[in-house]
Amino acid sequence: MLFRQLFDAESSTYTYLIADLITKEAVLVDPVLEQVERDRKLLNELGLSLKFCLETHIHADHVTGTAKLREATSCLGVVPENAYATCADRVIRDGEVLEIGSVSIEAISTPGHTDSHMAYRVNCTHLLTGDALLIRGSGRTDFQGGDAGALYDSVTQRLFMLPDKTLVYPGHDYHGHTVSTIGEEKQSNPRFTKCNRNDFIELMKNLNLPSPKKMMEAVPANERCGNLIRI
Repeated sequence: MLFRQLFDAESSTYTYLIADLITKEAVLVDPVLEQVERDRKLLNELGLSLKFCLETHIHADHVTGTAKLREATSCLGVVPENAYATCADRVIRDGEVLEIGSVSIEAISTPGHTDSHMAYRVNCTHLLTGDALLIRGSGRTDFQGGDAGALYDSVTQRLFMLPDKTLVYPGHDYHGHTVSTIGEEKQSNPRFTKCNRNDFIELMKNLNLPSPKKMMEAVPANERCGNLIRI
């Protein structure tokens, strides 16, 4: 398996490139519009054929690169079940497995950050947690159908049930971290080690974070898989 972590500095977003080295089929998870040319160049350099663009959720802080990548490569856009994205080629459901050659990508429903969020377990070793579980933190829950109680349950009852050695790769990082493990997060993530469910709900209620800068543009654009409408 080929696995690459790519970073967009403006939105602090991680995009993940996953590929089977025999079939040369690839998936991009959470591509960013401004990084499409970077991603296409890397695909070409590695001799990979992009089969899917896979989203963890409808993002509010960046516009997805799916529309441009689909136009350039004829890949399929895949979004979580119940995500409002009328442009998607297909949806992925909890427990469903997306396969590229010998690589399996299992969808794990993890609502809370948004109401239709998925994490993805790759070959049972790498866990792409999107905005549900961050390294020593978690995603916010104050818009897009977010629910703090649901997020606490998603992390503690689904993600923390995976083997401790499972590698954790988040959708964002703001402190220079790149990877963790389930065992580390169970032991050291303050939002879950220092909070019970009620404490977590109260904490998330009082974060008072500013709205993402691109939210008004990003959410409607991502509901169109990254197609921008200019007036």
